[in-house]
Amino acid sequence: MFTFCCVGLTSSYQKCVKMSSFSEKALMEKLGGLNNSQQSIQTMSLWLIHHRKHAKAIVKVWWGELQRAKPNKKLVFVYLANDVVQNSKKKGSEFTMEFTTVIDKAFSHVVEQCQNDRHDRTKRALEKTLNVWAQRNVFDKELLRRMKAVFTGGEVVVPPDSPEQPRTAKKAKMAEKKPKEKEKEEDVNPEKFKEILEEQDEEDQEKFNPDDMPDPEALVKSLRELENAASSDAGVREKIAKLPPEVQDISMLEKIQDKDSAENLSKMVNDACSLLTDYNDRLNKELEDRQHTFKMFHNYRLGQKLELKSAEEKLEEYKSKLAKVTSVRKELKSHIQNLPDLTLLPDVTGGLAPLPSAGDLFAIDG
Repeated sequence: MFTFCCVGLTSSYQKCVKMSSFSEKALMEKLGGLNNSQQSIQTMSLWLIHHRKHAKAIVKVWWGELQRAKPNKKLVFVYLANDVVQNSKKKGSEFTMEFTTVIDKAFSHVVEQCQNDRHDRTKRALEKTLNVWAQRNVFDKELLRRMKAVFTGGEVVVPPDSPEQPRTAKKAKMAEKKPKEKEKEEDVNPEKFKEILEEQDEEDQEKFNPDDMPDPEALVKSLRELENAASSDAGVREKIAKLPPEVQDISMLEKIQDKDSAENLSKMVNDACSLLTDYNDRLNKELEDRQHTFKMFHNYRLGQKLELKSAEEKLEEYKSKLAKVTSVRKELKSHIQNLPDLTLLPDVTGGLAPLPSAGDLFAIDG
């Protein structure tokens, strides 16, 4: 048995991956401990793919253990088969060929044994898996049709992408699709989106404190700092893209023959872990910065809307005052134009002496 440990890896790599030798007894024990968690399924899948040269025996034991499993554990066997078939394709077609011989019977068996599932969860999960297989051409179309028939009471249904699909079925599918498309178009209607945004703004403005509006300079500074964010670091992304396959593919462990090779690979993996950990930390920091900047923008926008509303109210107020002053000016001009021209009046003083001025009246005689 060979055990390889990597410090710092995530997901299923966080634990040691044990590539023990294959035996049907060991396989039955592992299947007995299989549970519905992603880690359990992926770890088991990696072990099976590592021993893909035993694909025929593996599928035989899988089918036997599936039939003996309790109803609430049968679905996880299908999930395991799905993971193994899809992830082993790059290495060979052994599992696809072997599972082809039993997968339709397995589907029928699981559906039949899980009829008491009150929420139909098992059936929905199987249908979802089947749809994925049809989209990715995991199995032959004829086999997929047979499995699909399990859900249609024995009636063979041609997959949607098949050229053999009847015209009437295509029309019916298009008829069903049109209302959905129309509904989707309505959902993204700009006017409707604008109304929703305005309603949200009204709710936010009720809770908004004008003191929370950021200074424009702080907002600009935050934007400039994002120009050097981790996602813009082409150099690090290039290093990650150039990581050797040995640190990304667990099957490469098969090529290790001695301790030196294992130590070299361990160093490469740990270096890759450090690089990825650091980059992930930077990306998390960038995410926090962008969320903070978004909040600043949101508050700045709300603050500007309040100031805009205040400015509009002032504008209306002063427009009203301007209208009043303009009206007074117009009336005053009209009134002035209607006054008589005193220069055109006759001389009514009769040659009398002019009246004394105020200074003359209060002058003190010497």
